[in-house]
Order: sequence, then C-alpha cells, then structure tokens
Amino acid sequence: MSLFSSIQMAGNALRANEIALQVAGQNIANANTPGYLREEIQLKPGPTQQLGSLLLGTGVQVEAITQVMDRFLQLRLQAAISDKAGFDTLKQTYSQLESILGALESASLNDSMTAFFNGISQIMNQPEDASVRNQAVQQGLSLAQNINGMSRRVESLRKDLNDQVLSMSDNINTLVEDIRALNVRISETEGGSVSKSDAVGLRDRRTNALESLAQLINIQAIEQSDGTISVYSGGSYLVFGGTARKVGVVLDSNRGLSVADIHLLETDASLDTNSGQLHGLLTSRDEVLGGFLDQLNAFAGTLAYEFNKVYSGGQGLKGFTSLTSTFTVLDAVKPLNDAGLNFTPQNGAFQVLVRNKLTGLTEATDVTVNLGMPGRETALIDIVNQLNAISGVHAEITIDKRLKIAQASKDDEIAFADDTSGLLAALGLNTFFTGSAAGDLGVNAMLQNDPTLFAASSGGIGHDTDNARDLAVFIDRPLSAANGASLAIVYDRMIGNAAQGSNQAQAAASGADTYEATLRGQKSSISGVNLDEEAINMIQYQQAYQAAAKYIATLADLLELLVKL
Repeated sequence: MSLFSSIQMAGNALRANEIALQVAGQNIANANTPGYLREEIQLKPGPTQQLGSLLLGTGVQVEAITQVMDRFLQLRLQAAISDKAGFDTLKQTYSQLESILGALESASLNDSMTAFFNGISQIMNQPEDASVRNQAVQQGLSLAQNINGMSRRVESLRKDLNDQVLSMSDNINTLVEDIRALNVRISETEGGSVSKSDAVGLRDRRTNALESLAQLINIQAIEQSDGTISVYSGGSYLVFGGTARKVGVVLDSNRGLSVADIHLLETDASLDTNSGQLHGLLTSRDEVLGGFLDQLNAFAGTLAYEFNKVYSGGQGLKGFTSLTSTFTVLDAVKPLNDAGLNFTPQNGAFQVLVRNKLTGLTEATDVTVNLGMPGRETALIDIVNQLNAISGVHAEITIDKRLKIAQASKDDEIAFADDTSGLLAALGLNTFFTGSAAGDLGVNAMLQNDPTLFAASSGGIGHDTDNARDLAVFIDRPLSAANGASLAIVYDRMIGNAAQGSNQAQAAASGADTYEATLRGQKSSISGVNLDEEAINMIQYQQAYQAAAKYIATLADLLELLVKL
C-alpha cells in the first residue's frame, strides 16, 4: 500500500467520524422533539486490498444512517393508541352523563319523585284544600320538567358527539393524504430498495401521522420493501404506496337524530371501528347515550301509563263538564289495540259516573272494552256509541281523531271509576300525566288550571281520598309493564346501569392508558435520545477524528521526507 493510499484511507476515516459527529449532533438537537427517532450511523470496513501475499484493509466506509426503532413495537403502540383513544372517549361520555344525572337545574330526579309522592300524601290530610292539591300538581310538573331536561341534555350530548363524527372525515383525509405524500418522498429519497439509509426526517413525520391516524381509527400499517407504508382499515386500504382513498360521511336516522358514519367513498365500505376515537364516539352516541335514552323513555312511559291507570279510576272534588283525550287514534274503526295508541289497552271495562249537581245523585254505567275476540273487538267508534247511550253524556270523535266527552245537561257533571281495561290511560282521559316518553312528558293542562279536579277519591266525586292513598305509594307498587318491578326499582336500575358502565369505562381507560404508557416507555428506551450516551459517542468520534488527523500529519511528514531524499 502506497503513502497516497494510506492518506486516502485516513481521509475516509476523517469523513466517517465527521458524519458520525453530525449524527450525534442531530440526536442531541432533537432530544426533546416529539416523535423523533434516534439516528444511528452504520460503519463497515472498506474492501480488502492485496499487497503481494498480504491482504490489507482500506479503512472505513459509511454504509448508512438509519433510525433506531422496533417496528413490531411500533405496530403494538399504534394499536394501543387506538384502544386508549376509544376508551378515553367512552370515559368522558360517561362522566358527562353522570353530571347530567346528578346535577339538574333544581334537584335530582330522585328528589323530584320523592317530593311528588309526598305531595300526594298531603292531600289525604287536607282533602278539601285546593292549594294542597295544587302543590301536588306543581310537584308533578316539576318531576316531568326534570325528566324533560334530562332528555334534552342527553340529546344535546348525542348531537355534540355526532358533530365530532361529522368533522372527523376531514381529519382522516388530511392524515391519509400526508402519509401518501410522505410515502412518495421517502421512496424517492431512499431510491426504492437501493439505499440502505433511512429518510429519517420524513420517516419521523410519517410515524407521527400514523400515530395521529391510529388515534382516530383502528389501522394496520405494513411497510413495503420500497420504504412505503400501506395503511388498512379492516379489509380495505386507505394508503397503498403513492395512492390514497378518501372517506366521507354517510347519514342515517337513529332515535330521531340524523346520525353520521364514515365510509370509504370508493367502495362505500365502513371503516374498522373496533377501536380509536371514532369507535368511542359511535359507541358513546348510539349505545351509551342512545341506550340510556331508551331506558329513560321506558321509565317515563312506565311512569305516565301505569300512574295514569291508577289515577284515571279516581274522582276529584268536582266532575268534568267536558274533556278531550290527549292521544289520537289512526283509525276510529280499527280495534283499539291496533289503532296506533302509544299504550295498549286490554280486555276490561270502566265506569262513567254522571252526578246531578242539584240532587247529588250519581248514576254509574259500565263501558266494556273487548279486545280478545277477533271480529268483535272494540274500536273507538264503539266506545262513542256506548257513551252516547248513557243518559247525561254526549260523546264524539274530533276531526283529529280524539275522543271528546261532554255533559248533556248543565246540571250534570261527569267522572270515571274502576277502569280495568287501561283505556282511559291509553286515550289520555282523566289522566294526570300527558305524553309517552321523556321528551314529551307533561301534566294535564286541565289539572294545572283547576287542581280541584285532582282524582284523589275512588268512591265518588269528593267522597274520599282512597285513590290518593294508592297514588302516594305508587312508587313502590309492582308494575306489570316493568315485569313486576316497581318504579323505584326501574329508576335504580337505570341509574345503576349508568354507574356500572362508567366504572367499567374508567377501568378500561386506565388499563389502556397504562399499557400505552408502557409501550411508549419501551419505545423511548430503544428509539429515544440518551444525552449521556450521545456525549460518550461524541468523545469517541472526536478522539477517532483526532487520531485520523494525526495519522494524516504523520503520513505528510513521511511524504515530505520521501520527496527530500
């Protein structure tokens, strides 16, 4: 080997150690840069040179500059990021739901129910006092308004979550396009499979984009031999090399809300929603909040119908001169159990009481409801005919298919008793509550205007308070509509289900957070910058650089000596 070859070998050593120092400097500069993956220089011996019978080395060569990372660990981390984002969204939704349940405008729903039934109990102590009856009516109105408010707040929260789904498609498309563009640049920079070096800055950006996308949806990212990443969601690809697919919003209807979902525009296939923020949003909107609304509506419907079934068989301090049902039928000639009523009546009968205000005499007439014999089932028109056959009563079907009942004489007043069919509650005649769900639950306007109509008696108009006694303990009464459970149990189940779901979501979120943090710690130990380690590397590269420079100086002296000879 000549002196010139030795000088060339020393120059290679200088260049290699200079590059190594630059790599160490790059790592130190980015020690606190989020998502930065530590770079590492790959050195290899130069080719062997033969000198006579000797084989001599030719120094050092820089083979590549690569990122230090565990690609399998990165895949697990992306999955963990998706799980964490989904569970965090569920946890946040349950937290907001618990806030709605525990902090209404005036009082909790449980307090409103207690006040309402206590108010009914007070009627038994002062049955002639209209103000006491009015207090019970107002407390019932407060209960209904609290249920309305709870329903509105949950619906509003559902809409907020739905709006987030609507906006997510743009975020997904932006990240997918970023990954596609970075794929192209990385492939061009690395020269396909020719270069052994990584396009480190571009790869860092792509890794960050993949983690951001994994936070939104569940993805599978597979690196190809040319350095590009193929990104799949379920069985469909979002990115393949330099090609990307866009997603868009698809609308549907769910529980009265126009709900959004995200599909691939090209194939109309839905994205994989087993994890990620999108999964959390859809589950929160449709299952958590939608499921709670189902329970709340069932609770409100049970309260309205079952309470009204008891209430409608009672009488107030005075009777009615005229009243109209709050519910309509679709067809007045169809059987009542197939006429489109929100609540379904059954076989039975109810009594119509006609009281002469001059004589004080009351005449009771049974109105039968037959719904068990096909071909002979009772329709609304049949009820009208039976009512018109009662002396002192006039009945008709209004233009909007409601039942209207009025006194035939100004000396008479009308009341009802002993309804075993549930028809009065189903039609909304002589009822306390109106509506059939949480959103439309209310109190009969006639009662609000005249609380003396509160049906506290069961033995006749103004006769006793036996019906009030039954209504006061209604909250603990076994209900057929709830499979024998009481209203208190139905309420406790509804609140308990929400609390249990919240506890599960918190536990899942905590577990996912711990697992993701563990994987990030492992990634940091492998790919993160250790300043102490980089300082040691700098000293080693500096000393090697100085030794190579001194070697060159020695060769220069030898060459000068050779020239002088």
